[in-house]
Amino acid sequence: MKNVLIFGAGQSAPYLITYMLDNAEANDWFITVCDRDIKLAEARLNGSKRGKAVEFDVNDEEMRNSLIENSDIVINFLAPKFQYLIALDCLSHSKSVITASYESFRIADLHKDAVKKGIIILNEMGLDPGIDHMSAVSMIKKIQKRGGQIKSFISYGGALPAPDVKSNPLDYCITWNPRNVVMAGESGAQYMEKGYNKLVSHGQIFRRTWQVDVDGIGKLEAYPNRDSLIYRKTFNLKYVDTMIRGTLRYPGWSETWLQIVKLGITNETMSIPNLSEKTYAEFTEMFVPLSGNGGNVDTRVANSLGISPTGKIMDNLRWLGLFDNRKIAKGANTPAEVLEKLLLKKMPMPAGKRDMVTLVHEIKAVYPEKKNKIEKVTSCLIDYGDPDGFTAIAKTVGAPAAIAAKLLLNGEIKLTGCHIPTNPKIYTKVLKELETIGIKFTEKVEKIK
Repeated sequence: MKNVLIFGAGQSAPYLITYMLDNAEANDWFITVCDRDIKLAEARLNGSKRGKAVEFDVNDEEMRNSLIENSDIVINFLAPKFQYLIALDCLSHSKSVITASYESFRIADLHKDAVKKGIIILNEMGLDPGIDHMSAVSMIKKIQKRGGQIKSFISYGGALPAPDVKSNPLDYCITWNPRNVVMAGESGAQYMEKGYNKLVSHGQIFRRTWQVDVDGIGKLEAYPNRDSLIYRKTFNLKYVDTMIRGTLRYPGWSETWLQIVKLGITNETMSIPNLSEKTYAEFTEMFVPLSGNGGNVDTRVANSLGISPTGKIMDNLRWLGLFDNRKIAKGANTPAEVLEKLLLKKMPMPAGKRDMVTLVHEIKAVYPEKKNKIEKVTSCLIDYGDPDGFTAIAKTVGAPAAIAAKLLLNGEIKLTGCHIPTNPKIYTKVLKELETIGIKFTEKVEKIK
């Protein structure tokens, strides 16, 4: 029997856990699900005899190491800040680990150690990052095999409510970790456009937006996502002069979120004493200069931000509850945590409704051996959640990690070291199985010249 250890049972983990349990009998696996919320972990197992739940404190070094030592593979779905800690423990015990988190430079530096230990540290094995990389590299290889030189690579990803869900003025619902929403853009962004490198700070991310038309959805807005240029070498795009990765939202999101960032409410490092004793209005007042003009706190906020006190953005901030006289929910110590709890309260997915994920790749390529013919290839994935089952985000984040775990346990992936899924030994097999569960791209080719 092989022991599969899963850290984290949150909103992105249900499909992963169910997949591993569904395949446990045939492959003789036992699944241990660890979470600080033992009841949540037990619920994810749904009474399966092939699994057990463990109440888990990630800071308990002895427990952490004991669990890893007694496993055959680790799937880490904890918050990204624990990625390095878990990777080090897995190295210490020579256990392979899979995560959906971005591969940080610290993780990448573990490559030689992982090779020596004979294990793989497989990162970015989710939706975005994950499926986006695998599908992009698959497209790129096909174009290059036909003699194409890729001049422009633009890729978009978004986890959104389905278009028919109109439950709040921001057209967004929380179907995954709210921290990921609150901290979006915190590191700024870097991309290339028409041969020019562009750098964008956190404070400017949500100002640098543009419209994107997605077949089957309509008009969305995009903002730049992290460092696009690190993938230029990974994807072997030596001729590219435009390289952009963007995040998708419904129109209007960014203009409101820009003001939230400008206020400073996304700060997750500053701990505020006695925060739960304050009202939301008192909390928001803390971000406004003492000399701010206006009577009520919302007017002073509007004047401080330089926006209309009676405009749409202020309506959104009022709806969110930032000016309410209610006491702040207990358990929040930083501004970001206050915001996370507000989003969870104000933006749930309505009963009977479904979420949606979309990935879009737009590639322009020139073919020197075909009289410099230019074509644009657009590849699009749209996947909807099941109102009575898995969300689209849980399915598309969990499935790649689960499939990769199965392949590793069955000896079908023999790589060692630190990897993201741009190696054909990984992505060809994973994409093939993803198609069998309905996660499939449609492709359109347009001749430009």
